[in-house]
Amino acid sequence: MTRPDALQAFRVARTWFSGGRKIDLGELAEELGVGRATLFRWVGNRDELLGEILWSLAERVFDRQERRGSGTELVANTVGDFVRTVNADEAFRRFLRTEPERALRLLTTKASVVQRRTIAKVAEMLAEEVDVPPLPVADAAYLVVRIAESFIYTDVITGGEPDADKARQAVLALLGP
Repeated sequence: MTRPDALQAFRVARTWFSGGRKIDLGELAEELGVGRATLFRWVGNRDELLGEILWSLAERVFDRQERRGSGTELVANTVGDFVRTVNADEAFRRFLRTEPERALRLLTTKASVVQRRTIAKVAEMLAEEVDVPPLPVADAAYLVVRIAESFIYTDVITGGEPDADKARQAVLALLGP
């Protein structure tokens, strides 16, 4: 049997999350046969671990080799794909339903690894694909991500239906032709 490590802890926690099991660090430490202090050194607190799990579900959209379009169309398509992917993930939707305040804090605040990394990925795309963004790249990336968030968390925020196509259209409206 291999000795447990941070990567194994992450994999077990992600499997639990995907299966609908609440992540409890005490139970995870027990499952791995390590102390809570060791687990904390490896993965941080529960929120930090959940942030990494959530990012692992979302980042694949940005790391795809297949790209649809170029310029503002590519950015808008990628944002639409991001919103669609996140909205289609049942584990993510379950987490949003069962722990909405924690989910929004982990996903949409400045402390969020998910938001910070998403903004960085969008900024890279904007810098590569858009000749003259309507704002400085960092500001435009932030605004694009907030648009995406608006159409991911619509049900929690306003009770409406999440809509990837509206996110795509809004990004196109912001960035122009």
